[in-house]
Amino acid sequence: MQGKTVLLALACAASLSACKRAADDSQTRAAAAPAAAWTLDESKLTPVIGFSTADLDTSKKACDDFAAYSNDKWLDANPIPADQVWWGPFAALRERSLDVQHQIAEHLAGQATNTGIDKIIADFWTSGMDEQKVEQVGIAPLKERLAAIDALADGAAIAAYLRKIAAEGQNPLFDFAPEADFKNSAQNIAYASQGGLGLPDKTYYFAADKQDIRAAYVAHIAKVLELAGVPADAAAAQAKTVMAFETRLAKVSKSQEDLSRDVALYYHPVTPAEADQLTPNFPWTAFFAAQGVALPAMFSLSMPEFHAEVSKMLADVPAAQWQSYLRYHLVDGASPYLSSAFVTEHFEFHNKTLGGQKEQRARWKRVLGAINTGAGEAMGQLYVKLAFPPESKTRMQQLVANLGTALKARIEKLSWMSDETKQKALAKWQTFMPKIGYPDKWRDWSGLATKPDDYLGNALAAEAFNYRWQLGKIGQPVDRSEWTMTPQTVNAYYNPLQNEIVFPAAILQPPFFDPKADDALVYGAIGSVIGHEMTHGYDDQGARFGPSGNFENWWTHADQKRFEALSQKLIAQFNGYATADGTKVNGRISLGENIADLGGINIAYDALQMADAGQPDPKIDGLTRDQRFFFGYATAWRSRFTPQMEKLVIASDPHAPDRFRAIGAPSNMPAFAAAFDCKPGDAMVRSGERRIAIW
Repeated sequence: MQGKTVLLALACAASLSACKRAADDSQTRAAAAPAAAWTLDESKLTPVIGFSTADLDTSKKACDDFAAYSNDKWLDANPIPADQVWWGPFAALRERSLDVQHQIAEHLAGQATNTGIDKIIADFWTSGMDEQKVEQVGIAPLKERLAAIDALADGAAIAAYLRKIAAEGQNPLFDFAPEADFKNSAQNIAYASQGGLGLPDKTYYFAADKQDIRAAYVAHIAKVLELAGVPADAAAAQAKTVMAFETRLAKVSKSQEDLSRDVALYYHPVTPAEADQLTPNFPWTAFFAAQGVALPAMFSLSMPEFHAEVSKMLADVPAAQWQSYLRYHLVDGASPYLSSAFVTEHFEFHNKTLGGQKEQRARWKRVLGAINTGAGEAMGQLYVKLAFPPESKTRMQQLVANLGTALKARIEKLSWMSDETKQKALAKWQTFMPKIGYPDKWRDWSGLATKPDDYLGNALAAEAFNYRWQLGKIGQPVDRSEWTMTPQTVNAYYNPLQNEIVFPAAILQPPFFDPKADDALVYGAIGSVIGHEMTHGYDDQGARFGPSGNFENWWTHADQKRFEALSQKLIAQFNGYATADGTKVNGRISLGENIADLGGINIAYDALQMADAGQPDPKIDGLTRDQRFFFGYATAWRSRFTPQMEKLVIASDPHAPDRFRAIGAPSNMPAFAAAFDCKPGDAMVRSGERRIAIW
């Protein structure tokens, strides 16, 4: 199935863990009306996880390991569920979001007639939950596509096939999507980026400690091909060729670490004629024509070495090896929508082997996952009517304003930055655009045809529909009202190309956002999240974009050098952390998030002091205001991963494992040491040259 859009990766790397809009709002309201006629059954929702003094492990010391002191007692009492790869507030809120969506889907499926987005959700749900029908059809829906692969005879035919399936929203080889032009962020251009790998990162193809995973991957490929009808011996042989094919791609791919630390890798503007010269066996003029997109004067051929290698492979890799690769990725991508044998094999490798998940998730959760992939904003439109009170948006708007004031004051007081650069940093601050809860305009879903008895067909139809919608943006002005996350997503993000900070409705619940909690907990939790996203505008990659969102250098040379020196200290701090099995954290890949955590908690702390200035310390449950602030922060990072998932996070995720996020930023704050009476030499106290203060 189609990969993520090119620069959604950029927004997600700046997250906390991607035509037309609906022209007629009255039509939108009518489509969502059925959901407003009933209310949620709160008793069926996963409970939220909040801070409680009963969860503190008083056998430990806050100054030694604040994560252990704040969270380990709760984590020990609440093991990771068998159908999860991690557990804590984020995961629990995601389950709660699914619980809400479950009720919505069941309600709509029970209606006699549905139209608009209600029909889309009901059809997806009904077809996905009809296990008997899915088992009955088996792999039959893919027979025509498999036959087309079998007929490929040479590189020219393979290139034509790749163009054809890309136009249907399926492209296993590379990502192709619109995004704002780095040099003119008000205008969308096309980006073609690397892809093609079945393992999480290029390092998985070469690292000595990933040999077992590589062996398991080859076995998985063979099993998928066998399920698709390839004889066992031939499937085993083809699996080895697929692995060799992907290993060749991996050699010319950028790692997740490379991509997370150099956003410029995404931007390589070329004319179509220049691109054709680089990839003569895969002409881009023909590709644009096949996609139905007017040939642009320029587009970004990101990671050109990757595309040049693909062109060479079209000439020197035998058609049979291409067929094996394309056959495997077609079937593996479709497996979640096929019969149980395919679903089980997909789970065994992608979830169990890579992530350490012990049990398959309930079918209803997986079907909701398909809905969110295919029609997420349609579901979000119904979600917010039931689960997001208007007062939450009002309170968040005030918090964002307060955090913005604190950020401005902090920039003005920076000792390491010159006045010249400060003025430009403040100009960027002034153009921040917050988005809270849900889009002001909902996307138009008319044109997506679904059926109540065709699960894979619905997924493929949505994939093609969404791809066409994306392509419609190429060459058009950027729509700044658009969101790249759905309202029911438990996360937040910063988009540097639009200089926007975005907080979906689903994260605005305890422990992150609790309107009934005291200010200290609120600012420690959601305040730090708000500050985190704001700081992404000034992390090592966000700081490469100016106030308008254009990719530009607004720093003096001396300030840039001082910033880089501070960043190196933060890399070294996180490189010093290791998991229980000795796996070292990668401070470089997680640098942007660690800068955002450090800035976010400091900004939130400043905002709390301003909000409660002159008021007596309430000292709730025997804890001071400052202590509760830091407990609010730590509770947000109360998570535990399976060992396999923790390794995957360290290898390929721009976020460090949560327990290190809980201790990394506070240990650099004198306010933390003062709140818990920590002394120099304590593990949670970084003083003197070791203390890091950036934003």
